[in-house]
Amino acid sequence: MIRDKSGKEPARLPKGVIAVAPPSFRRERALIKRGVWPVAGCDEAGRGPLAGPVVAAAVVLDPKRIPKGIDDSKRLTPERREELFEEICATASFAVAFGSPARIDRDNILRASLWALARAVQALPEMPKHVFVDGRDRLDTPCDCEAVIGGDGLVLSIAAASIVAKVTRDRLMCALAQDCPGYGFESHKGYSVPEHLEALDRLGPTVHHRRLFAPVVAARERHQAMAIEGEVVAMEIQTEVEISAGI
Repeated sequence: MIRDKSGKEPARLPKGVIAVAPPSFRRERALIKRGVWPVAGCDEAGRGPLAGPVVAAAVVLDPKRIPKGIDDSKRLTPERREELFEEICATASFAVAFGSPARIDRDNILRASLWALARAVQALPEMPKHVFVDGRDRLDTPCDCEAVIGGDGLVLSIAAASIVAKVTRDRLMCALAQDCPGYGFESHKGYSVPEHLEALDRLGPTVHHRRLFAPVVAARERHQAMAIEGEVVAMEIQTEVEISAGI
């Protein structure tokens, strides 16, 4: 049995629970030691939803003022994400970019995401010398770019960017909920949960929906068919009225 320095046995995790190490600043520090600085991490939020933009963020952490507890945004509670968002924005350099639903429909979600990520990097106060990006695809940037699969759980700067992107997008979807009541954007943030699909069936798509995503296409076609059916019924009623009036 491995013991810690105090001689105590480490606490055991519940059965079936796997310990996951938090992201580290190791890769950034290795570059700093080689004289490469600034070093940014970037990530996006919102590839999967049916509505709203994809939001990309780029973050350059201050090595001397790194907020404690930064992790992949998916591992954090909404409350903790909000706290860390404020701490990151107060201590780091960051930038955010949006890929609109129209761009997503035109280019597809992957290309729109990569475009937004590159725009976020270019919008930083100072162009970084090196960028870590979450995923398989490198970005079209003037600086060196390194793609890291699962990077939001490995690289601290990417994890920080994931928090900034996620909180920014969540806040935006809550604002859109005020303009589009009844869809539940404030709760599901545009994802294809039953509540959202039911609202699409009942109300039809909004201008904030991604027109080429399958559930949105299906809802639009249903509402168009209902509109045509309604027009036909109205024409039949009008015809009957005119005939009756003529008689």
